[in-house]
Amino acid sequence: MRIEQTELADVLLLVPQPFHDARGFFTRTFDAEAFDERLGAPGAAAAFVQDSQSRSARGVIRGMHGRSGRGEAKLVRCAHGAVHDVLVDIRPSSPTFGAQQAFRLDDKDFHHLYVPPGFLHGFQALTATADVCYRIDRPHDPAEDIGVAYDDPDLGIAWPLTVTQISARDAAAGSWEQLLRTVWRRPASR
Repeated sequence: MRIEQTELADVLLLVPQPFHDARGFFTRTFDAEAFDERLGAPGAAAAFVQDSQSRSARGVIRGMHGRSGRGEAKLVRCAHGAVHDVLVDIRPSSPTFGAQQAFRLDDKDFHHLYVPPGFLHGFQALTATADVCYRIDRPHDPAEDIGVAYDDPDLGIAWPLTVTQISARDAAAGSWEQLLRTVWRRPASR
């Protein structure tokens, strides 16, 4: 497994090396030793405590979600289908604060992301169905949920498809400006 740095500070792209044959394929989706070595933190992989999976229909957007407090680290991969996955750095002290990057995650290349604490995350399903798997480093606490509207003009995320459905929670999400003012107590500017 290769692990590459992305344009966003501290976000890593994990690139498995699948083996294909007449039966199908086999791939290692996670390697704790390689992960710990890349982070320079022995035992970092053991911090992941919860796995979740979602299934979405084509055009569905889930996001943009984050956590306040100490945040959460996550590994994200698409086990079936394909998604347009977007991250926005919301760490005020980061050199890439306010920057975003999009990734295609799918069941062909098997790429997945290590997302450190302090990012908004969202995705849009590109295929008839898409299963996304998340591994997070602490139990979910709804009291720390934060979000920004997927169509916030200040973020200007370029979603590739017409949006077919979002949750009530995502429809009620605030703006980037509100996040800056209320969560980080900063003036609204990127």
